[in-house]
Amino acid sequence: MGRRLGAVLLALAGLSAGGAAMADARVAICFNYGCLAEAEVVFSEAQLGEVAASLGRAESAVEERAILGQVMGRLYRWAGTQSPISADRPGDFLDDGVHGMMDCIDHAESTTRLLKLLEGRGLLRFHAVEPIRRRTRWVVTQHFSAVVRENAEAPRVGASFVVDTWFGEHGDPAVVLPLEDWLDGEGPNVS
Repeated sequence: MGRRLGAVLLALAGLSAGGAAMADARVAICFNYGCLAEAEVVFSEAQLGEVAASLGRAESAVEERAILGQVMGRLYRWAGTQSPISADRPGDFLDDGVHGMMDCIDHAESTTRLLKLLEGRGLLRFHAVEPIRRRTRWVVTQHFSAVVRENAEAPRVGASFVVDTWFGEHGDPAVVLPLEDWLDGEGPNVS
């Protein structure tokens, strides 16, 4: 409990110290399929403080991944109040033709940008952001996702995990799965 409280206090101290963590953050969010359109959204100091406190409670990589899924949902909900992405629905067909719809490319790019925001502020203690990954199950089907890699001591390589926001309703927690399972087709059944 002491370590957890210390992490939360450290995150909050960074927000009140007047450093880089004090500033609002601007992130471009993709939508309308293939990142055809983008909207800049602003996350306030208070919102980022809330995220920092949540992630600061993680005492392990497993806990950080669980919290990260929740945090991604929260960031998307906040982004949806400033952009048309609140119209997004799971998969690609439930929101067909709606302004603000997001395909997996939009989600992968936007989620990676959000993860880089968290990483850049030192809020990911157990993971590093990796490049977007693509899976191809059949000739005509492919899917993209953001990826994080668990930090590990050299020479060991940490396991990689997808952070996939495409599967759920707008603002639902991200699906966080081992990369290898995701490459094998794991994830909720949506299209």
